[in-house]
Amino acid sequence: MMDGSLPDPSRRALLRGAFSGAEETAEGWHLVTALAAGSGDVFWDGWADAEGVFVVGDDGVIFHCDGQDWVRQAAPAPVPIHALWGQSREALWAVGWMGQILRHDGNRWHHMRGCEVNEAGKYASSPANTPLFAITGGADGRAWAVGDRGTILHFDGSEWRPEVSGTRAHLRAITALPDGRLLAAGGDGTVLIRDPEAGWSVQPCALHSNFTAALSLPDGSVLLAGGRYFVDAGGFRGDLALWTEGGVTKLFDGAEFSRFRALAACNHGVVAVGDAGQIHVIRDRRITRVDSGIGHDILGIVTLPSGDALAMGDFGTVLAGEAQALEHFTPYLAAPTEAAAWEAQESGTDRQLWGLWHDQDRDALYACGEEGTVLMQDRGQWAALPPVGQLGIHALNRAPDGTLLAAGQMGEIHAFNGAGWEKVYDLHMDVTILSLWSDGATLVAAGDEGLILQKTPEGPDWTRMASGTKSALYGLWGPDDRHLLAVGDFGLVQRWNGTRWDAFNAGTEHFLFDVWGRGLNDVFVVGLSGTIGHFDGQRWRITPARARSDLLAITGDAEQVVAVGAAGAVCRHDGQRWALEASGTELGLRAVSTTPEGGFVAAGDQGSLLVRRG
Repeated sequence: MMDGSLPDPSRRALLRGAFSGAEETAEGWHLVTALAAGSGDVFWDGWADAEGVFVVGDDGVIFHCDGQDWVRQAAPAPVPIHALWGQSREALWAVGWMGQILRHDGNRWHHMRGCEVNEAGKYASSPANTPLFAITGGADGRAWAVGDRGTILHFDGSEWRPEVSGTRAHLRAITALPDGRLLAAGGDGTVLIRDPEAGWSVQPCALHSNFTAALSLPDGSVLLAGGRYFVDAGGFRGDLALWTEGGVTKLFDGAEFSRFRALAACNHGVVAVGDAGQIHVIRDRRITRVDSGIGHDILGIVTLPSGDALAMGDFGTVLAGEAQALEHFTPYLAAPTEAAAWEAQESGTDRQLWGLWHDQDRDALYACGEEGTVLMQDRGQWAALPPVGQLGIHALNRAPDGTLLAAGQMGEIHAFNGAGWEKVYDLHMDVTILSLWSDGATLVAAGDEGLILQKTPEGPDWTRMASGTKSALYGLWGPDDRHLLAVGDFGLVQRWNGTRWDAFNAGTEHFLFDVWGRGLNDVFVVGLSGTIGHFDGQRWRITPARARSDLLAITGDAEQVVAVGAAGAVCRHDGQRWALEASGTELGLRAVSTTPEGGFVAAGDQGSLLVRRG
């Protein structure tokens, strides 16, 4: 990350004396909405001067704003850019994945080092391609970059050369001290000091944190931030520490934080950002949590010439600390997003609900689940239909004659006759049907072990199709009977072209649990560990969402897309970017649908039903 120092020496007292615990505040940050970032963009860092601000991230993404417009700039290679540093935009450095080092000359970016390829045209396994994560430098134009396996590179004014670090630890932060020395930090409590005469040396550190950020303070001390993985918590907890000549001291003992990712000094004080939308301000020896308005990870922060700050992270998010401090960005700022209006509804059952179906032709809404459960919404209330036996039901749809169909375990399909259910198809196998699709004339079902069934107007019964896979197929979607997509295990996407099913590489190996789209050039998939993918008609883009929970279902309308999943996870795309929403539950959500009223409904464990209105 770009290093910095406190803008006012009087703030040295911020990190001296007794430290208080964390307190909450209602103060919010502001979402920058005019940045034309894709739903898959992840931003890592920024750099600013009086002429504007740069924001960089995954896939070689570089955006620049001159105070009027955000413009995406061309990058030499489509690999993540992790950090920026420079004395001016005419000598601005960027470092990132595959050892990439770029230099901006005031007009465009030039490739200087890294991203070497072998004879096969793939990135080579070589020291020059070691990933880099942070960079800093001095007034004389010299610069240092750090990365994996103890890598430290030094730009001496003419070329980049490796320096001996004395460690194999992954380094993630570097900052310049007021006396001309450098401090680098990284995994397992690694702290290094570079003396201009003696070179790099490892410093004692009893705190075995994985440091990701370092901020030099005017008195010569350094604020360190990062986190450690705790098995009992099932995740990372954040650490803040202070380095002095006497060693490293943990700060705010007893306070609990999410993992920290970046630090900056601004008008507010020292700002620390990190996972799960975390923003903390250190001021007057206290640390205060600030409302970011989001729930996903914030990965970088940059101080602006005004003294305010911009923070950036997952889902193409950019936040500003104070709207009034950024008059040249004012047209692009929006208030923090309010908590989603998800409300619990009474389902009348404690059975697990696996499916939802909105019958748009009749403005009817149905849910289904364990032990043959089928529910129907009637005048805003949910009522149970007669159960479909004792087997679980995963999918609902209608036959061409208007009969309600239910499909699920043991490959059975049942039809509702108004009073009860009749079995109309039996696969006679222990294979579960997980999805049903219909265009009003043709019916298609998909499920375990690569199962795909089809019933056409010309055929009297269901017939099994050659799917081209033996893996489970969890979700099914298509605009018509000649263009269908089915998703499943290990990133599997199968595409039907009206004649046969073929593999369609989505660029991920994560299990995919559902698929939905507005058309063939606007398709979304969701899956394991918060995976979100989008196909724009030309290529797939996978969002590295870093969500803590699997996303199990997705749907949308003309304006927005909603995905739900384990532990009450809800993600919503508002047409510009993805954002996490509070669902108000920790129960797993396994299905989501639009509603006749124009909202969304989610269903899941213990008969849970949640509605988002409007």
